Amino acid sequence: MKKTICLTSAFFLLILSAAPLWAQAFPSLEAAPAAYEYAQRIGKNNVRWLDLAEVSLWASAVNAGQGAEAKAASYLDRIKAAAEELSASSLPQNPKERGEAVLTFLHKKFLKSYSEYQTRVDEIFISGRYNCVSSAVLYMVFCLSAGLEAEGVMTRDHAFVLVNAGAETIDVETTNPYGFDPGNRKEFHDAFGKATGFAYVPAQNYRNRTVINAAELVSLILSNRIAVLERGNRFAEAVPLAINRAVLLSGTGKTGAGNKAEFFEDPQKDLMSRLVNLGAYYVRNGKEDDAIAWAGYAGGRFPDPQRWQELIKTAANNKLVKLIRSKKISDARSALTALKEKLGSENYAELDVMVLEAEAGDKVNNIRNPGDADAALAFLAQNWDRLPSGRREEMRTAAILAEADRYGKAKNWLGGMHYLSGATEKYGTNAKLDNAMRIMRQNRVSELHNEFAALFNRRDYNGAKTFIQKALQEFPEEKQLLQDLVLVEKALQQ
Repeated sequence: MKKTICLTSAFFLLILSAAPLWAQAFPSLEAAPAAYEYAQRIGKNNVRWLDLAEVSLWASAVNAGQGAEAKAASYLDRIKAAAEELSASSLPQNPKERGEAVLTFLHKKFLKSYSEYQTRVDEIFISGRYNCVSSAVLYMVFCLSAGLEAEGVMTRDHAFVLVNAGAETIDVETTNPYGFDPGNRKEFHDAFGKATGFAYVPAQNYRNRTVINAAELVSLILSNRIAVLERGNRFAEAVPLAINRAVLLSGTGKTGAGNKAEFFEDPQKDLMSRLVNLGAYYVRNGKEDDAIAWAGYAGGRFPDPQRWQELIKTAANNKLVKLIRSKKISDARSALTALKEKLGSENYAELDVMVLEAEAGDKVNNIRNPGDADAALAFLAQNWDRLPSGRREEMRTAAILAEADRYGKAKNWLGGMHYLSGATEKYGTNAKLDNAMRIMRQNRVSELHNEFAALFNRRDYNGAKTFIQKALQEFPEEKQLLQDLVLVEKALQQ
């Protein structure tokens, strides 16, 4: 089965100046003037074949660059000439036979090779390549020109045509020259008209099929073009096509309702997906400022508070994370303050906590001098209820340990012990603080023992005894110091 290109509504994770300063860099949010006219011309019943041809060429090449209108006019002339040629070819009176003759004519005249992504009608006249959408639209044009009643049909991943032949409706698989009424026997002739056998086109099991009108069929050209552009990361180019598609479908008054909702998302919702996809593309490429400016620019014209807010929050988050990782904490705070009016209150509060945590971490991680730890602990106390519960205890412990480490580097073990004792009395203790106190104590005991050993080794036994007795006032139960006292007393007895 030949497939159309399925579209997704992906989404899918800042600027300080006003959006209008960036507006010129963004795609236009204005629909092509012709879109409104064409919406009226084919968004109703009894569509004229010439209108359908003109609109399909416009949808195929709109905004395609200089000379697009002239090229479309030349292709329209070719369609007119082919329609006259078809009319003069003694078409069968029987509607069923006539519909098959139109398909044969189309493949002999224009359709040369199938190409899955070739959804544009104008390209058929350039290379002869087509897919189910472009061939279905062109076949419908010629059916209407031949006086037949035809409608588009689509499934989730395919498009074809339904011809009304009196009381009978016939599927037409336009991608195949033998696709008229798939599954029926076809007599096959060689170039000289001699019957050589039969060709078979398998009947298709089209599930969840739905009939679509002319505007909806043409809109598939735009949908597939949009899909191709987004697959190539050309999101800015896809936006004008989505706007034109929404306007074109606005004339039908049916799209997005009933069983069509499965295949035709509400045009405005689909347009929003294309708009937000461009913003998401900016975010993925590290252009958070552009993403937020785009949200302001496009959101003013196409409001959707929830989706635009999601984009702004994601872009703001990424920008702040970059600044925080670069240790530009004050810049992160300034950036968030500038964004406050653009962010919803909940999103601002969430990002505020992230920056606040970074600010607290920065103060804790930069304890170097006297007073730094006190300032960090005061900051933590001031913002205690706003900080994440799982982090605030951890940061307070880190601040206390950093100050203790400052004492340790100065080999001021006694001062470190006194500091830790005061901190644990004020804030409570935990395993890390207990371990730090144990190490401080061990170092202080070693320091006292070493000073005793120096006196003892100089045979100043009286001085050594006096010193160790004083040391035991600090640590009365310390085994090492008690052993030192025994040692010096034995030395004095000799």
